[in-house]
Amino acid sequence: GPNTAAILTLLTFFLIIGLLVLMYVPLVIQQAESLTHVDYSAIARALEEPLREFQQFLGRYGIQPEEVTVERLVAELLSGWFDPSIIGTSLGGIVETIGNLFIGIFSVVFITFFFLREQGLFVNALVALVPEEYEENVRHAMALITRLLSRYFVGIVVQITIITTYVTLALTLLGIPTALLIGFFAAVINVIPYLGPIIGALFGVVITISTNLHLDFYTEMLPLLLKVLAVFASMQLLDNMVLQPWIFSTSVLAHPLEIFLVVMMGARISGIVGMILAIPAYTVLRVIALAFLSEFPVVRKLAGRLKEAEEILEEE
Repeated sequence: GPNTAAILTLLTFFLIIGLLVLMYVPLVIQQAESLTHVDYSAIARALEEPLREFQQFLGRYGIQPEEVTVERLVAELLSGWFDPSIIGTSLGGIVETIGNLFIGIFSVVFITFFFLREQGLFVNALVALVPEEYEENVRHAMALITRLLSRYFVGIVVQITIITTYVTLALTLLGIPTALLIGFFAAVINVIPYLGPIIGALFGVVITISTNLHLDFYTEMLPLLLKVLAVFASMQLLDNMVLQPWIFSTSVLAHPLEIFLVVMMGARISGIVGMILAIPAYTVLRVIALAFLSEFPVVRKLAGRLKEAEEILEEE
């Protein structure tokens, strides 16, 4: 019956999540713990010679004030990142976030159980709020939104999995001890359009330096950093030329220029959160516009390839 199907669906979901947690979380925690023992002053010492040369270069062109040294700036920056008090505060924030996350998960599971038990409950509740003549439009729009967003989020999960695997394997071959941590962070932060890959690459470089302080900078460290950057550059090629076109062409069915403009608008409205939510929100708005305002040429133009999804939906 509906109760059994709903329970089995939720149990399957939690089983998959539990297996992923058991596989990855202990490894990530183990690698993250090593970062709490980083000696930021040792990092500054390892970079002392190249930083001094860089400072002299800036001084020759009058770019840097004499009272400010690059070494001091780097030391202060790294001490801020790895300060035990900040780490303690961050851990407290993480514990609080995990608590809120469990409350949120319980709420979502509770609501999801009833949605699975009563198929169409949400759509029926939505239909009750609109005039009767729009009922068919609402049902059609919700079916299309569900299909498109499901495909989009499945694509994002596949994207994160592929990038994590690729970066982890590549960095492991380079001998980076925290390869999994860097790969997972880079994959998750990559969800933030345009800005995420830069943050991921910088994180990878900083962690690589902090875990390889024994290497000579010019003969060993610099070649290693160039290889790490090459890994992230190739990851971006894979993501931009294969993964993202596949996700956007098969899920949200939008032109790359549309995606760029929408993401920029999302960043303007709500920063990083806006950038992450921009594409799903735009997809929902396009479907709603197509369902209720299709008589306007500009709406039909913006909806574009959504007609393809409608045809597939009708065939099913």
